[in-house]
Amino acid sequence: MIAIDVQGLHKSFGGVEAVRGLDFHVEEGEVVAVLGPNGAGKTTTVEILEGYLERDSGHVSVLGVDPAKGGDDFRQRIGIVLQECGITAYLKVGEVLTMHAGFYRRPRRVDEVIALVGLEEKAGSRIKSLSGGQRRRLDLALGLIGDPELLFLDEPTTGFDPTARRQAWEVVRNLGRLGKTILLTTHYMDEAQALADRVMVVTAGRIVAEGPPDSIGGRAHADAQIRFLLPAGVSITDLPLTASPEAAGMVLVSTAEPTGALHHLTGWALDAGHKLDLLTVTKPSLEDIYIALTATTDDEREKV
Repeated sequence: MIAIDVQGLHKSFGGVEAVRGLDFHVEEGEVVAVLGPNGAGKTTTVEILEGYLERDSGHVSVLGVDPAKGGDDFRQRIGIVLQECGITAYLKVGEVLTMHAGFYRRPRRVDEVIALVGLEEKAGSRIKSLSGGQRRRLDLALGLIGDPELLFLDEPTTGFDPTARRQAWEVVRNLGRLGKTILLTTHYMDEAQALADRVMVVTAGRIVAEGPPDSIGGRAHADAQIRFLLPAGVSITDLPLTASPEAAGMVLVSTAEPTGALHHLTGWALDAGHKLDLLTVTKPSLEDIYIALTATTDDEREKV
């Protein structure tokens, strides 16, 4: 079953075309991360899906409903975590969640949601006393209180320390295990790698790549990169493999067959009595692929 179906989506603001014919879908129970630079059209697209912004043209279906026409029944089925939520600072955590739970027909229990986001010790604290990371956890709790079928997460771990981020990731994973559909926007590549079943990269209002984090942009088939410190007294031309120099005496060997190349290289080093200090073997990271995919000129960025 398809939870989100988008075909030929367009949206302009004056003479600026923010979204330029997007086509994508999200399956029920899928976690999809949307990546892209500022001004790429991510927020515009998500606000259309949420029903807060009208599209110029194209087909959009969210949980079988046109969000532009969705009423209370539609809003009961979705949860939204914005980048920042305006909440009265003098309410307590438990109070604000209880109040919001009253807006839904079948909310999750307040104490259960507080535990899910790790705010048990702050349940009786006023919001003004929370740290930035704790307020972000409360934002996440507000998105979960209605027990949504579909959850929109806009930069959900902004302001979290590393431990809090990992805890939030586990919350998202648990929701995925429960069959919730999640559309996530994030600037953290490790977050997309850790959480998403599929990644969409948007730039200049268009999708430029789509697929699982491990294979998007040809990542799965990209050459491996073997790096090491060139041994003292050895010229780069003495190496048994073709290599290119890098900074600080490092050299790089790119190869589609890392196992054989590494065996050949280390065998040569052992026979010659050389040490290959700082030896690493890597594939292009999701961040490497993202940077390559979103490399646009200043003129292209100004258009969106």
